[in-house]
Amino acid sequence: MTASKLTRLRILIPFALAYFLSYLFRVVNAVIAPNLVADLQIGPSDLGLLTSVYFVSFAAFQLPLGVLLDRFGPRCIGAGLLVFAAAGALVFGIAESIMGLSLGRALIGLGVSSGYMAAIKAYTLWFPAHQWPRINGLHLAAGGFGALSATLPVELALGYTDWRGVFILLAAASASAAAFIFWVVPEKRQEAGATRLSDPIKGIGQVFASALFWRITPLTVLSQVAFMSVYGLWSGPWLRDMAGMDRTGIAVVLFWTSAAMTAGYVIVGLVTERLNQAGIQPMTTAVGGMFLFMVVQALLMVAPVSWATGLWILFGFIGTAGVIAYPALAMSFPPQLAGRVSTGLNVIVFLATFAAQWGIGVVIAWFPLTTADRYAPQGYQASFAILWVLQAACLAWYGLAAYTRPRPSGPTDGRKN
Repeated sequence: MTASKLTRLRILIPFALAYFLSYLFRVVNAVIAPNLVADLQIGPSDLGLLTSVYFVSFAAFQLPLGVLLDRFGPRCIGAGLLVFAAAGALVFGIAESIMGLSLGRALIGLGVSSGYMAAIKAYTLWFPAHQWPRINGLHLAAGGFGALSATLPVELALGYTDWRGVFILLAAASASAAAFIFWVVPEKRQEAGATRLSDPIKGIGQVFASALFWRITPLTVLSQVAFMSVYGLWSGPWLRDMAGMDRTGIAVVLFWTSAAMTAGYVIVGLVTERLNQAGIQPMTTAVGGMFLFMVVQALLMVAPVSWATGLWILFGFIGTAGVIAYPALAMSFPPQLAGRVSTGLNVIVFLATFAAQWGIGVVIAWFPLTTADRYAPQGYQASFAILWVLQAACLAWYGLAAYTRPRPSGPTDGRKN
């Protein structure tokens, strides 16, 4: 029986709100970084570490998350985890040390770890299959609006309160979102049988043993890592130290970067669909988009700073191309493994983003501060160059693997890339 429009809104809006908060938490440190540095006297390495803890706790919970969603449903799990996000935001807002900030950030990562997966589970339970791409695009756009809210609106809020007040407000918002999901989303579960934690682990083991998985995964991971680790924290300090912008200018640029990202999720998806209808496989589109993203990163390293605003907007728009690889790769596997393909890829992406976001801070810390007490331009150039070289190596690996892989001699089942 098809759900009514009201029922669908009761599902879409609460889960979209949760994903909105997930992205807001992911990006907000790019705006409040100067406040954290000034108030707690922390260096770039510590700043990178405490911000990236979000990603490692997020990734660590992905494997058990699938089992919990199957057993208890997206409503209970999504609402329950957001309570941890609320607690984490509160801890972060009152912390007086790196350890306290890191604990709060870890709880936030755990709390929003179901922001996408719980929603997808709910959408597959309640919406007809032909509507999934449209609903998925709307859900991703909610994350883009969360990133938008983490920029100029947060900067304006800092005119009335400090970063601690912002996080206390976010704690209240997370608790409210948890209650919203629990009381508004209708209950519906799918019979999953005797699902055990070992089941998804075994499935991921099968995926990880596949040469096909490792042909595209390195490039996808490094592209997403470059996008999330830089955009989520180091974009703000870069605009301050490399482009000489003040706080308002930084917030404005990041606002438009987030707007471009929101548009990118929708437009890139539509373009991929149209190209697929024209015979161009989604994986080909994904690789082409990730190559263009590398071009933008290269320009950030060599172009005049007067290009900064336009390049960061392109960074936000084209950086979304990496997400095309998720469904494209999943479609290359049997249906019963498709979910574990995405989960396995997601775990690697978030663990690598943790390492990269921290690592950029470590590289920046190698160089002495400038006379204006800013991070040295050489630190940004070196760290961005390392990420770019790694992506170039992964692109070469993809090309080599695609060129040398065995060609099927008979009919295929349509699962190709």
